[in-house]
Amino acid sequence: MTYNNPSYFWLLLLLIPITVWLIMRVKHNDASLQVSSVAPFAKVPKPKRIWLYYFPFTLVAVVFLIITLARPQESNSYSSETTEGINIMLALDISSSMLATDLRPNRLDAAKNVVTEFIHSRPNDNMGLVVFAGESFTQCPLTGNHAALINLVKSVEFGIIEDGTAIGLGLANAVNRLKDIEAKSKVIILLTDGTNNRGDIAPITAAEIAQTFGIRVYAIGAGTRGVAKMPVPDIFGNIHYIDMEVDIDETTLQKIASMTGGKYFRATDTSSLKEIYQEIDKMEKTKLHIENYSRKTEKYLPFLLIAFGLLLCELLIRITILKRLP
Repeated sequence: MTYNNPSYFWLLLLLIPITVWLIMRVKHNDASLQVSSVAPFAKVPKPKRIWLYYFPFTLVAVVFLIITLARPQESNSYSSETTEGINIMLALDISSSMLATDLRPNRLDAAKNVVTEFIHSRPNDNMGLVVFAGESFTQCPLTGNHAALINLVKSVEFGIIEDGTAIGLGLANAVNRLKDIEAKSKVIILLTDGTNNRGDIAPITAAEIAQTFGIRVYAIGAGTRGVAKMPVPDIFGNIHYIDMEVDIDETTLQKIASMTGGKYFRATDTSSLKEIYQEIDKMEKTKLHIENYSRKTEKYLPFLLIAFGLLLCELLIRITILKRLP
């Protein structure tokens, strides 16, 4: 039994003033007679029907009326759900070039915002985050706790590791997090804006390892075509922006994606980056099988009839049985 409007049970508090009113009504309606002694009345038999006068018909009727307002329902339901989440490692470039402003507000913040939306859109998947620049480390291992993952994505900033672009190292780190996972679908989404210039592992070598473990890689090159305002530090460590040619090793990224059964994308602005993650989301949809059956039957009528029956009984008793007591 469930109730469609359980908030109406707060009306049960009305029973307090109603009870007080009924007590006062009985007290004021009692007949009185001043005598010197009540001893002669002690043996006078009381009529058995007097209890009907004190029975709280109104009080009980109000209780049943409140239950009626709460709308008791009986539910018959059936549900069958099968979900198969996949394992996704996000490999994110956080080198200094990711501060370029061709994606708004810059490449790194744009990537973080889009990745956060992507995580929200896939509640059934295990996800993790690897970041890389001159080195690579795991910011978050595979987890189903998406709230914690999103907080770690938001905390990523340029400068937390040595600068540079170690694409192969970042990809190999992500592969290492997925290789021992037993799952039908394992995916890496690699986002970078440059060419590999650091690390001991070549990007193609890391792609071969991913291919060996059946890991699919979607590669994203982030940056406009042509010239963009790129960050350049001065001798005092202050960042200045100057126009520089955007150099992304698309050939290598395309080969990585092709070798592993993934796909390469080029994000030239923030909106195209969003569209890329949306397209990946569609291609890597989780398998979901849901059957729902629910039927609710209203059960308030008996309570309503009891309430009206009690009120009717009180009325009939007062105009018949209790009209005159002997």
